[in-house]
Amino acid sequence: MDATTAPAPVPAPLPEGRPRVAVVFGGRSGEHGISCATAGGVLAAIDRERYDVVPVGITRTGRWVLVEDEPERWRITDGRLPEVTDAHGAEVLLPRSTEDTELTVVRAGAVPSVLGRVDVVLPLLHGPYGEDGTLQGMLDLAGVRYVGAGVLASAVGMDKHYMKLVLAGQGIPVAPYTVLRPGAWERDPAPWTAAVEALGLPVFVKPARAGSSLGISRVDDLADLPAAVAAAQEHDPKVLVEAGVQGREVECAVLGGRDGAQPRTSLPGEIVVLDPEHAFYDFEAKYLDEDGVALSCPADLPQDVIERVRDLAARTFEAIGCEGLARVDTFVTEGGDVVVNEINTMPGFTPYSMYPRMWEATGLAYPDLIDELLQLALARGTGLR
Repeated sequence: MDATTAPAPVPAPLPEGRPRVAVVFGGRSGEHGISCATAGGVLAAIDRERYDVVPVGITRTGRWVLVEDEPERWRITDGRLPEVTDAHGAEVLLPRSTEDTELTVVRAGAVPSVLGRVDVVLPLLHGPYGEDGTLQGMLDLAGVRYVGAGVLASAVGMDKHYMKLVLAGQGIPVAPYTVLRPGAWERDPAPWTAAVEALGLPVFVKPARAGSSLGISRVDDLADLPAAVAAAQEHDPKVLVEAGVQGREVECAVLGGRDGAQPRTSLPGEIVVLDPEHAFYDFEAKYLDEDGVALSCPADLPQDVIERVRDLAARTFEAIGCEGLARVDTFVTEGGDVVVNEINTMPGFTPYSMYPRMWEATGLAYPDLIDELLQLALARGTGLR
């Protein structure tokens, strides 16, 4: 059967009454704590008159557990990141087929109990084993709706190497880079050192498949390259080395369009690192040092540059086949050129994160943004689309 005669997928029926949302967070990646903090913000803001909410945490070992529906429990407190642990006890079993959309809870020494149907999953996981298409694939297998990008877009967005290949193939400007594949550096670092030197210093050494600036180093001297590679490999055996771009760090939030319409873009925001202790917008600057950075939204840019950022953000979103939401990070050079740094298919989502702050500045409040994302997911059919 060829593509012209293949039947279109049949969308699952929309739920009646108040939809039940499984808010899933935590996970096995190094961004576990940030995922929990994101969940704290969402649990506090989601409209309980419109949605039934079931918070489900994933421990660092991958166990799914029923957790407290207490937003304050999942905040960053005194620099300490929250965590999902086995102490929560009750294990959650996922739907087993497209005909079974119920969650089952298993408690030690007790008969398994049915928690109820799930109409949509809000997967607030960052990094591998959640943001990279793995969770999305599992939900697709079970025929469960979810917020955000599908399998392919999630995987491409997570892997900075393939993200750059896809974007460059669509004519979207990206910074020059080289990729250190697993084992290649250990076999012979000389050709890779030469490739990095050819990029020009400084360079940024990054895990290819990680977020929240984990494992990233700025290298101004080639003597520091081995240590930077080792730091990145703590998070991912594949390492991306990117030429430094002289420019302002400007981000733009993207929201999927309704009923097949074009994606919507926010006013751009700019990150300014104030504390000289931070060589760039690293993990500590993002989450643990509120006074070390300034987040300016909307960014103070000429109107034509603002439009260029928004246009590139929408094109980037469409280039990888993204759905729901994404944050597109760019560099704006002194001459007004815009270079795409990366796309995040599940950006940080606390009330203070750049993604909701940019929408707030554009006129869409945090609770309304969450509602819009859930409505987009509920209106989206399951299966191929």
